[in-house]
Amino acid sequence: MLGTAPGGVAAHSSDYDSADEREYPNRAAFRSELDGVYLGYKWQCVEFARRWLYVNRGYVFDDVAMAYEIFRLDSVRRIDSGERLPLRAFRNGARRRPEPGCLLVWDEGGTFERTGHVAVVVEVSDQWVRIAEQNFDHRPWPDGAGWAREIPARVSGDGGYWLRCGFGEAGILGWVIQTGDDRYAETFLPPDPRLFEVRVGLTPDRGQGDAAWLNVANPDEAAYVAMMGAHRLAAADRNQRRFVVVSETALEALERATNELHALFMHATDYVLRDDALLARFGIPRAVWPRIRQSWDNRRSQMVTGRFDFAIADGQLKAYEYNCDSASCHMDAGKVQGRWAHQFGCTVGRDPGAPLSAALVAAWRHSDAARRRGPDEVLHILIDRDLEETYHALYMQEALSAAGIPSKLLQGMGSAAWGRDGEVVDGDGVPIRWVWKTWAWETALDQLRAECEDDDAVAMPGARRDRPERPRLVDVLLRPEVMVYEPLWTLIPSNKAILPVLWEMYPEHVHLLNSAFELTDTLRAGGHVQKPIVGRCGANIAIVDENQKVIEETEGNFEERDQIYQQRFMLPRVAGDYIQVCTFSAGGFYAGSCVRIDPTPVITADSDLVALRVLDDVAFLEDDWPGRVAEPATYEI
Repeated sequence: MLGTAPGGVAAHSSDYDSADEREYPNRAAFRSELDGVYLGYKWQCVEFARRWLYVNRGYVFDDVAMAYEIFRLDSVRRIDSGERLPLRAFRNGARRRPEPGCLLVWDEGGTFERTGHVAVVVEVSDQWVRIAEQNFDHRPWPDGAGWAREIPARVSGDGGYWLRCGFGEAGILGWVIQTGDDRYAETFLPPDPRLFEVRVGLTPDRGQGDAAWLNVANPDEAAYVAMMGAHRLAAADRNQRRFVVVSETALEALERATNELHALFMHATDYVLRDDALLARFGIPRAVWPRIRQSWDNRRSQMVTGRFDFAIADGQLKAYEYNCDSASCHMDAGKVQGRWAHQFGCTVGRDPGAPLSAALVAAWRHSDAARRRGPDEVLHILIDRDLEETYHALYMQEALSAAGIPSKLLQGMGSAAWGRDGEVVDGDGVPIRWVWKTWAWETALDQLRAECEDDDAVAMPGARRDRPERPRLVDVLLRPEVMVYEPLWTLIPSNKAILPVLWEMYPEHVHLLNSAFELTDTLRAGGHVQKPIVGRCGANIAIVDENQKVIEETEGNFEERDQIYQQRFMLPRVAGDYIQVCTFSAGGFYAGSCVRIDPTPVITADSDLVALRVLDDVAFLEDDWPGRVAEPATYEI
């Protein structure tokens, strides 16, 4: 404990490396709850701010992915009645000064990279404010003080109240006060809805596609060319010179949505793993449940990367799902679309996939595979004999190498064997202890169900006396001493059964679609989409209109799986194609973007990927950038 703020609210150190494992044995031990109210993660800055408000004021603010987002909240919720109370934001320098009990909010950057920061104001004068906080440093507060530190202030000639920003810190956005008085408060105007349109461009035809432009001396690019059959980004001839353009405002919204939704999916995962009845709806063998919960407790922060699928239409941004187990398209977005723009002379805007490679390297550097792997241990990249998986794996191997993690490719289980000590080894006798796989966990579970005689075999791979002659997939992926990426718990957020759970937890969330386990009158009246809970690549999806007529349906191998129902929200259709924007997370944060297009409204494994470009708002609205295809977008929400 570092100190005690007014109201008897304790502030704690968040030096996690020094935490006592007996006090914090698992992920659940880090949940902060009071009177059954979830307050956040011990001991983050947001948790302290929410706990202080609950104890002293009886209200809390809604969940946020990043602390800086508190500055844009417009209400708080009383716990006893559920009543919403107005919340106003005042920019640093505003003529209404902060007051005890308000929240001081920092922007992202500097010391508060990516997240921002929040603190509770406890004392105010013309020369300073004193604040109480967590997760700034780990030093005890001044003796006898109910505050952590003092921030210098200055009152300007026009009455503006300014707070000094410390060296290396991000800027102070300002303060938020629960008040109905909006004098001097910030007004957050919605952006021009035209900035959320999706547009299509076409590069001039100068024969650019006739030349080789990917470097086949690089293994991943050679595998990519082999899979595509040529040097091209899109498979269809008509898409060779096509690209998609979004505005800077739209991309910023995608970044915020990615970060926020990742956090919400994590909250929902924790919620599901605490409720057997909910977990049963995910169609996972019960014998695997303890392993999933153990994975969540021990490896919560070990997810490397995932991909969100978004629709941008009618000024709105809606997420369809989160592929955080077996996401693909990384190399296409992180490398090939940038090379395409150079080859085809596309100078419109910038490439939003460019940061992805560095973000993957950073995520791997922060993983246990980098920090806890033994000096002689390698990470095995476990792939099927598939050309697309091969180039995806080789691209990820580049990121692993840049992160200092040695790796080997292992195609299937044909060369695996039992070692002298009962471990699984590769064809060279190297023990398999760290794995990154291209297979989805659900695909692996299907194989395990077929390979194993009963649930006990699934739960205890390699433990039976009648051990098979050669190791099976189960003997690697579910072996306790083998660390697999993505972790086993990613089965939960990747399963579409999470979507009704999210809607129950966060109804009317701006980026979520109404979803349910049963078809409701509301969904029926507005049109809906029926999806299998474990479908992949757009398989077995049916789009149904408000008259209950099926307007689009795909085939696949998941028709026997349980279904969920999601609000119909169609992709925009531009120049003959429906366009879906995808964003990637790395280490839980936004890392890059790409687009998939298709003549039909369901994106499948056969849908094309074309280059995505991001244009500044002014140029986007002026609509005179090179290659603009004039056909307007159509929206069938």
